[in-house]
Amino acid sequence: MELLSLLFMSSCFLTLSGLTFGDQSGTSVIVREGDYAILPCSLGTSIEFVRFEWTKEGTEKEVYIHDTGVDRSPALPGRVSHFRDDLENGNASIRIKNAQLEDGGNYTCDFPSRRKTFRIELVVGAAEPEITIFVRLYGGALLQCDVKNAYPKPTVEWWDSNNQTIPSEEPQVSKKGERFFITVSTTVKKDDNYCCVATQEDIWHQSQKKIYIHLNSEWHFSH
Repeated sequence: MELLSLLFMSSCFLTLSGLTFGDQSGTSVIVREGDYAILPCSLGTSIEFVRFEWTKEGTEKEVYIHDTGVDRSPALPGRVSHFRDDLENGNASIRIKNAQLEDGGNYTCDFPSRRKTFRIELVVGAAEPEITIFVRLYGGALLQCDVKNAYPKPTVEWWDSNNQTIPSEEPQVSKKGERFFITVSTTVKKDDNYCCVATQEDIWHQSQKKIYIHLNSEWHFSH
């Protein structure tokens, strides 16, 4: 529980920023499948007329090339763009549309003429829990939480307002390709804020969905 509490405290920054550690070189970016993925890279000086190249480990074609106003994305045509209006500020970051699991991996941002190289890891498959069933029972309520398309496999738990794990049914786990689908249900018998928490320790990512249960009135959701 101590480790999970630490992850919970850390995730407030990690989830919002999308960055897990480090400066540009050695940075990890974590996104959900289907989201935009922004890979950061900056030289700190104008690069409007400076060639820079993005490559991915294990891929023969370049992910993105900017060279004196000519931009190409051979490996991911139509899915990669950069921040053209920010080139004068040295911003060579790229944005990948509709990120897929296979987009995950190690990327390199290279400035050949400046002999500068930055490395970024992209992780696709961040878990996002959703509370899908809430049924009033005699003296309590049944809550169900679903996590879909997650990679790597997350641990899914129900917590109370004290961040303590509460008893739940055995998780239902299925897998399609590399994607995990997990359902966890619990029955609660008192008024409280309850939280479904998905933790991916391998990538230091955690997200949550909350619901306030008042057994004699309306229920309210929050992120």
